[in-house]
Amino acid sequence: MQKGESGMSIVVTGAAKGIGAAVARRLGEGQTPLILVDTDASGLADIAGSVSCETVEIVGSIAEEKIAARSADAAAELGGASGLSHNAGIQRYGSAIDTEPVLWDEVMNVNLRGAYLMARALLPQLAENRGSLVFMASVQGLATQANVAAYTTSKHGLIGLAKSISVDFAGQGVRSNAVAPGSVKTPMLDWSVGLSDDPDAVWDEINRMHPLGRPAEPREVAELVAFLLSDAASFITGETIRIDGGLMTRLGGSPK
Repeated sequence: MQKGESGMSIVVTGAAKGIGAAVARRLGEGQTPLILVDTDASGLADIAGSVSCETVEIVGSIAEEKIAARSADAAAELGGASGLSHNAGIQRYGSAIDTEPVLWDEVMNVNLRGAYLMARALLPQLAENRGSLVFMASVQGLATQANVAAYTTSKHGLIGLAKSISVDFAGQGVRSNAVAPGSVKTPMLDWSVGLSDDPDAVWDEINRMHPLGRPAEPREVAELVAFLLSDAASFITGETIRIDGGLMTRLGGSPK
């Protein structure tokens, strides 16, 4: 492993597919080395082969402390981390009664504990390099649909984590923000829609929910992440930025 041209690196979790893969491809257009983290080894290899920068692939679950430690070690070997793009997450369904404790723990471990572990492992380097963290939350970290008790709770918590870091580490030049997408055309959304007996009707509903008439493309979200990680966003911290096609702007119902 050789140090990248920039002397620093960016860690991208959930990098094998969906928004995380789009972020990796977008950041990979530059020369800053990337630490790519996911449970999907073949997916990581595909992403690594599609970018022009140096990459390190770390296969494992971010819910495990050792994966966060390995990510931090890899970043240190590349001169230290200048950014964390945290995208790894899972969706599960159920109310507070329907959700069994084992399912609740699964969601919290991946969606929230994993974010905490990655941030905790990388913050010393990010503080040294005046770096930036971007956590992939959701509009369901600001509101909620029905029967997503564990998921929406984890995303609300993720926004709280981003805000907490922004305050605690601002004096060291660290910026921390959350991104809250609406529906995004990812494998996770495809899986969710596929649970329905009438997927076409669900897609129609998703389109109608968003005033722009469609879900986002992963690349559109990746552009926002790249901006927040960059020096162009040097005075933005502690924010939760919606990228939802107007989803949360329009009130339900109609006076006519």
